[in-house]
Amino acid sequence: MLGTYGLPVTVETDPEWQSDRLDLDAYLGRIGFTGPRTPTADTLHRVLRGHMSAIAFENVDIALGRTVSLDLDRIQEKLVRAGRGGYCYENNLLLAAALDRLGFPVTRLLARIRQGETRRRFRTHTVLLVRADGRVWLADAGYGYSGLMEALPLEDGATSSVADWTWRLVAQGPDWVVEIPDGDGGWFGMYSFRQEPQFRIDFEAAHYLSSTRPGSPFVGQLVAQKETEKERRLLRDKSLEIQYADGRVERRELSAAETVCALDELFGVELNDEDERALLRFFAGK
Repeated sequence: MLGTYGLPVTVETDPEWQSDRLDLDAYLGRIGFTGPRTPTADTLHRVLRGHMSAIAFENVDIALGRTVSLDLDRIQEKLVRAGRGGYCYENNLLLAAALDRLGFPVTRLLARIRQGETRRRFRTHTVLLVRADGRVWLADAGYGYSGLMEALPLEDGATSSVADWTWRLVAQGPDWVVEIPDGDGGWFGMYSFRQEPQFRIDFEAAHYLSSTRPGSPFVGQLVAQKETEKERRLLRDKSLEIQYADGRVERRELSAAETVCALDELFGVELNDEDERALLRFFAGK
């Protein structure tokens, strides 16, 4: 049930989100969570942190022209059991199902990527609003590079810091904007959202646009992202970029074989033999 302005009030039980299908034990094992299964802010932070640490952002299947399903059984088979990652729809729908099962009220939203700009783009990103300890929090396991590592209170000017990384949430009219420091004393807007709850059909439509539209950043190129306390790692096709918390940035070009190895060694993406062969064919054709 939703309260004023789309804020979560009670635990989501609508079968359209398929949360009852989640193998909660397997998911918590995958992210290394061993704490109390109580719907507190501490549990929310730890679950999000574990998810971000264990499950990478990656679009291998989309890059290879495969259909990506938002069916929860398919998502958990891929991200939980097969050791793969996924992109925002897969990651955040999986996280939302786990939070449902842990007893958190959750609202699923769609967001607009900004990347430092203010022009209006399609709503192609996903975020979650979660109620815990009497407050509403923003949680997002699907942004990858520079994404939230802990939940942010849904409050104007709220900040969160993990190690040397910082995030801020600001209200701009009806929009909420998630920002990170831009390195020059200002702030860089990553994405914006409004408190307008979305339904599964909305997610399916936005996912279809993101995963099939020519010109989408996920169609026709490999993208993998991973964030740690010390590094932000970004892979676009065979170009690897690593940003360090002290501001240093390293870039290098990889061979196709090195790229396949990097997915495992730097991003924790477990590929089977067919995935590896398909990626090598993908790069041979570029």
